[in-house]
Formats: sequence, C-alpha cells, structure tokens
Amino acid sequence: MIVWTVANQKGGVGKTTTAVTLAGLLAARGQRVLVIDCDPHASLTYYLGLDADTLEITSYDLFLAGSAVTAELIDEATITTRFERIALWPASVALATLDRSLSQQDGTGLVLKRALAKVRDRYDHALIDCPPVLGVLMVNALAVSRRVLVPVQTEFLALKGLERMMHTLSIMQGSRSETFRTTIVPTMYDRRTKASQLALQELISLYRDQVWSGVIPIDTRLRDASTLHTPANIVSPHARGVVAYTALLEYLLALEEQLP
Repeated sequence: MIVWTVANQKGGVGKTTTAVTLAGLLAARGQRVLVIDCDPHASLTYYLGLDADTLEITSYDLFLAGSAVTAELIDEATITTRFERIALWPASVALATLDRSLSQQDGTGLVLKRALAKVRDRYDHALIDCPPVLGVLMVNALAVSRRVLVPVQTEFLALKGLERMMHTLSIMQGSRSETFRTTIVPTMYDRRTKASQLALQELISLYRDQVWSGVIPIDTRLRDASTLHTPANIVSPHARGVVAYTALLEYLLALEEQLP
C-alpha cells in the first residue's frame, strides 16, 4: 500500500480537494483507495457526504486505542462510501483534543502507522488529509507516508506560510530513519493575473527540485464537485482542474515507480 499525506500548515490551499480528487482518479483506474480524515474540521468527511457529528466510530477512536487498536475496531471505523473502491476513516471534532490527552503517552506518533499495517493488503493507496497545524495528527500522518504533498496557493502570503511547513518537514525527516519525499503542488493558479504568475515563479525559484512542474488552475467545477459531495473526476471528467490533477497523478505514479 502506497501512503501519501496531503499537508500544509496554512488552511484554504486545496488540501481536501487534492486528497479527494486524487482518490477519485485512482479509484477510476481500479485502485482500492482508503482516504483518512485527520482534521478535526472534518472537511474530507463532509466532502464525501457524511456528517461527522452523527458518526459513532471515527478515526478518533483509532487514536484512543493506540497500540491496542484491533482489526475489529478498524472495521467499525471504516466507512464504505457510495463511490466504488473508496473507503473512509472519518474525522471527529474530538480529534482536536488528542494533543492534550495523548501527549504524555509513548508511541503516540505511530498510532496511524500501526493501524494501517493491519489493513495494508486491503488497499492499494491511502491518502491522509491533515489539519493545518503541527501536532500529534500531522506527526502520525508524516510518520507513515512515503510522500507528502504540499498544496500551495499561488499567492505571496501562501509562500510565506510554506516556509514554516518546509521547516516542519525538515525537522520530521531528521527524526526518521526512512525519509519521506516531498512534492509541492501549486494550486488555485490564475494565469490571467500577474500576482499569480509572479508567485509561481518565486515558488519555483525557491523550491525548484521539490515543485511539480504543472499547476492546478482555479476551476469552479472543483468547487461544484465539493457541493455535490462527489470527486470532481466523476462530476466533470473533462474539467481543466480534473485534467490538471490527472497530470499530477501521472507524475506521482511515475515517481513511485522509481523508488526502490
């Protein structure tokens, strides 16, 4: 199972859209996909048409179980979505309390890794949507990932926030024996504006080796898909945003083939 985490310490940059759209594209290729919502805001859970406040078992319960997590509990937490080959570990607002309740326990940074190890034969890919803050949830997601995708809005304030995120990733890589790879994904690109063009140029200048060469353009059909609680490739398969995410997926899969 290939695990990718979608993370940025700045909100509103397209993390959830990236996770869901890539999941939809992978599922359309016949891949079995698990999407994991680790954000207390539960944006991914709501995107897929579920009300986090009404769910009895969520990813919060997996974190509470820690090293004692069982296959039975994982089955209870797993939701088979209405989309073929896409399963979900939903979020709960209670995830926001984990930094306080688990901070003194050993092994809290490896809970997700242990849980995923129990289902690695069920799925081909897992995509984790992170909260925009460094804490136990993001640490867990980074600890289990082969690659971290960092969506960055092509505007200068977002670039300033990216400095903090890249510093966080550098610290996390230093604490692991096996380093994850990082891919920066320029999002919400508007080729009509000089500001967006200049921000993209600055992004490439600063992080040339880690930036995907394409862009995810501003596309209202991506927003429409979230309103319909459906991956964008199902709603508008030929939309320019979907075409861009397809190119991103091709790039990421090619990178995976190069890894040992």
